[in-house]
Parts: sequence; C-alpha cells; structure tokens
Amino acid sequence: MRLLVGCMCGYFRNSRRNARGAETFILLQSFTTYKEKNEIMKTTKLVMLVMTIAVALFILIPNLSWAGDDGATLYKAKCAACHGADAAGKPAAKIPSLISDEAKKKSDADLTKAVAETAKHPAPVKGLAADDVKAIVTYVRSLQK
Repeated sequence: MRLLVGCMCGYFRNSRRNARGAETFILLQSFTTYKEKNEIMKTTKLVMLVMTIAVALFILIPNLSWAGDDGATLYKAKCAACHGADAAGKPAAKIPSLISDEAKKKSDADLTKAVAETAKHPAPVKGLAADDVKAIVTYVRSLQK
C-alpha cells in the first residue's frame, strides 16, 4: 500500500511540476504573442499614417498654386463662360469678341488692362495675378491667329 501511495504522490508531484512548467510556457507564449501583436499594431499604424499622407498629397497637389496653370487652362476656367471657348464673344449679351479686328489692334498692355480693370468682369477675374493675366493675353493672341 505504501508503495502505491508513494507512486501516487510521486505522480502528483510530477504532475504539479508539469503544471508549473505548462504555466510558465503559457505565460511565455502569451508574452511573445503580446509582443508580436504590439509589433503588428505598430506596423499597422505606420502603414495607415503613410497611406493618409499619400492620399492627402494626392488630393492637394493638383490644387497647389505652383502646379503651373497655362493661359489656355486659365482662359477656360475664368473667361470661356462669357467670351466662349473660341473667344468669339456674345454680341446679344454685349460681351465683346476677343478675336475681332478691333481686339487684334489693341496692344498687350491694353488687353491686360481690360482684363484686370473692366467693371463687368467678375471678382475672380479681377483678382488674377499679373502673371496669370499675361498668360491669358498670350493665349488670346494665339486664338487671334
């Protein structure tokens, strides 16, 4: 009987050691898992940050002022609604043609002054920078040919 009790006590003693070893293994495994999860979270946050910056730049770059607006783009955006895509104007609405003989006779300075100072022009046209007005005048001259 004593042998049996001793065997059983040894069995339970070993089971307890195995259980402690298993506990330690589980703790180490959960620590490793936590560490790996933490690294994955850091990587995910970094990827999200990079993607956010990329999307922001994709949206903002076309709207930056240094994006290089040429005269044709500016004319289509600011002038074509009234003067027409071909710059022929609308005589019925008393909007002058920019390709008429009268307009061809005007100097570049006169056209620049007309663009910047005409009372009937809307505020966005009057507020154009000097370089933009010069680009529009150059484009109108190319239409006159």
